[in-house]
Amino acid sequence: MTTPARRQLRQTDVKRLNRTWRRGTQGRLSVILESVTGPFNVGSIFRTAAAFGAERMWLAGNTTPPTNPKVQKTALGTDRLVPWEEAVPAVDAIREARQDGYTVIAVELTADAVPLHRARLDRDVCLVLGSEDHGCSPAVLQAADEVIYIPQVGRVGSFNVGVAAAIVLSETRRQEWAAAGDQATADGGS
Repeated sequence: MTTPARRQLRQTDVKRLNRTWRRGTQGRLSVILESVTGPFNVGSIFRTAAAFGAERMWLAGNTTPPTNPKVQKTALGTDRLVPWEEAVPAVDAIREARQDGYTVIAVELTADAVPLHRARLDRDVCLVLGSEDHGCSPAVLQAADEVIYIPQVGRVGSFNVGVAAAIVLSETRRQEWAAAGDQATADGGS
């Protein structure tokens, strides 16, 4: 028995596949960036947030805004797909997110942080990611409802913030889809 040749999906097929996943996605997802200053990190996070259907992004502290040309280079226009608010104090953003019905979860290494794979993310969550150098501020850690971390087994102490955002956003949707019994899955695009 021969296996048919694999090929990349055409753009129309990709849109159809994404629509199928979108129909099976009910959880609300938002992001707070606290003093993420690297424009390529910010652009990457916007692109990832748009891909996973984030509803909103708060740019807290001195986070570089998507109007920066270097952010634009990486975001590739996806900042138009995720509504964002600039120059908001992080604690105010957390308060707004909570008032909007989100559970606010900081991504940081703390003594009481829960490993990502054990975190309960299949609900309306707002993820907080801190600066490249210092992570989440003490005020954010106090204000957040929960704290999670990404387990690592290598000899590196932490991930780049853009990579960490991608891992956590992906796991958030994966948990939602797994809890729904993967009813959102397509049959491989055929």
